[in-house]
Amino acid sequence: ISLQQLMDPETGTNRTVVTEFILLGLVETEKLQSMLFVLFFFAYLVTVGGNLSILAAILVEPKLHTPMYFFLGNLSALDIGCITVTVPPMLDRLVSHKRTISYDACLTQLFFFHLLAGMDCFLLTAMAYDRFLAICRPLTYSTRMSQTVQRILVAASWACAFTNALTHTVALTTLNFCGPKEVNHFYCDLPQLFQLSCSSTQLNELLLFAVGFIMAGTPVVLIISSYIHVAAAVLRIRSAEGRKKAFSTCGSHLTVVCLFDGTGIFNYMCLGSEEASDKDKGVGIFNTVINPMLNPLIYSLRNPDVQGALRRVFVGRQSLT
Repeated sequence: ISLQQLMDPETGTNRTVVTEFILLGLVETEKLQSMLFVLFFFAYLVTVGGNLSILAAILVEPKLHTPMYFFLGNLSALDIGCITVTVPPMLDRLVSHKRTISYDACLTQLFFFHLLAGMDCFLLTAMAYDRFLAICRPLTYSTRMSQTVQRILVAASWACAFTNALTHTVALTTLNFCGPKEVNHFYCDLPQLFQLSCSSTQLNELLLFAVGFIMAGTPVVLIISSYIHVAAAVLRIRSAEGRKKAFSTCGSHLTVVCLFDGTGIFNYMCLGSEEASDKDKGVGIFNTVINPMLNPLIYSLRNPDVQGALRRVFVGRQSLT
């Protein structure tokens, strides 16, 4: 018996209960599907390889054993998780030509996607707070951002992200799905599933807006206020070299925040439009593939410490052998 049948109060009636969905994916023709498989498989390998490289660099380089890189290591692990939740199942469907996904598997994918994306959001906030303390409160930085504080921030982020993901998943189980069952996307997400419900989604959409406003709005406000203080402090630095170094450490983080929050707000604040489905797919690719793939590049491109550590991970080991 599926979870839908257990939760659905109307199972005993003549209405057909949907126990599986059909993910329409990104393209329909077989030739394009083959090209898509190659592109996404390559993107997956690059993303996992890039983020594992960042993790390896942080672990082997003592200079990177600081709070900022502790959070960056967590972000890299999250990026691997985020792309793994969506891309490998899509690749499997492209190979098997089987587009169906069970109701329970769909809800599981949705839960883990929102758990990891939510954790990403809170972790970026913790990283902004870390930059605020490092630049605006340098004398008390080591005590205010101790290992205990770092662990508390990460644990609190997991707790908030888990609550957010569980709330939306449980709320979705109260909806009735009795056909159609074609999800116009390549993974299960709330806006597309709302369109398929044959019961009212008004409360679910209200919940998504309310929880989204709190869970995404609060981090955005905290990040902006942190960087207003950071910008004011950096502009007071007299040496041009000092200002450049401070801005370079914050610039990469701000780039990631803008990409992540910008696409997230577009995806979940514009519900109810079936015409927007193709745009949703584009935003979905950005959230699940491009962002995790770009993050290692963004954080290493203008960071000599990370570049040096990566060289030691790859070149140093080879020269020793």
